[in-house]
Formats: sequence, C-alpha cells, structure tokens
Amino acid sequence: MRLITVKMPEIYVNGIEELVKAGRYSSRSEVIRIAVRELLKRELWGATVPVAERPKIVGIAPVDLGIGEEEIPGAASIELDYAYT
Repeated sequence: MRLITVKMPEIYVNGIEELVKAGRYSSRSEVIRIAVRELLKRELWGATVPVAERPKIVGIAPVDLGIGEEEIPGAASIELDYAYT
C-alpha cells in the first residue's frame, strides 16, 4: 500500500475516530479506504461493472479545488495507506 496524506475538516476526523472507537472498523485507514472504494464504485466504475472489467488505476492526479488549506476551518491532517492496484 502507498502512504498518502489527506487534509480534512476536524468533524470528519472525529467521525472516523468514533467509528474506530466503536469497533466498527480496525483503523482510520480502513474507514477511509472503504469510503474511497465506495465512491469509486459509484462515481467511476459503476456499481454494475464486474471487477475484471474495471479500469486499472495506476495513479490519480491531484485536483485543485481553488481552496487553500488556510481557508478550511478546523482542517486536520491525517496519514493513511492506500493501494493502487
């Protein structure tokens, strides 16, 4: 897996930590991997596309939303592992 750093609002980090603390997931990384996988299934791969026919992701270019970190109130930085397969 590849290590990446993500900045997100503190409320998201708190929610992720709450899910881990409740025992629903083993780590923050697991929560985020599952959330990203579900987003990609819905937005990129389509829910009905078989795994064998899904595109192989070799890298994702960063998206510039035009928002500087200083403009995101309560933003927190966390590191997570993510694999491109």
